[in-house]
Amino acid sequence: METEVLVRKAKQGDKEALVQLIMAQKQDYYKLAYVYMKNPEDAMDVMEDMIVLLYENIGRLKNESSFYSWSKTILVNCCKNSLKKRSRVVLLDTLREEAGDDPVGRKDEELLLEKHLERLNIKHQEAIRLRYFMDMDYQSIAELLKVPVGTVKSRISIGLSKLKAVLGGEEQ
Repeated sequence: METEVLVRKAKQGDKEALVQLIMAQKQDYYKLAYVYMKNPEDAMDVMEDMIVLLYENIGRLKNESSFYSWSKTILVNCCKNSLKKRSRVVLLDTLREEAGDDPVGRKDEELLLEKHLERLNIKHQEAIRLRYFMDMDYQSIAELLKVPVGTVKSRISIGLSKLKAVLGGEEQ
């Protein structure tokens, strides 16, 4: 109920209402952006882009109760657009630096997993990251990506099968 009231106020131009809506879910937004961008600064940049787009387009939102799913979809699109524009490769050394305070063994495992995950089709990567890094359920992933639940399950299954085949073939 509170969300719908704030959305109505934001639609009428109340910037504070929009700020309250965003702040209520700021951790979720950041986690989602970080899963895509893999870098704190880039995650914050795409969140800024999302906020601008939310402010400019809030009037187009038809159902006030779906603000958060709508805004997260905008965030995912901002992440994808940013990654397309940059079309850059994240160096493993950069990942190692960002993982700074983790135990050495854990960093190596994460880097190995990341290295193999990067080899997958982008759609498989996306589904696996949302499911296992963001702990989202299939239905939420389907709504966010605007695909059927069966497609999400298929992408995760295929992606995991490919990961298992690659990881099973290496000595650990």
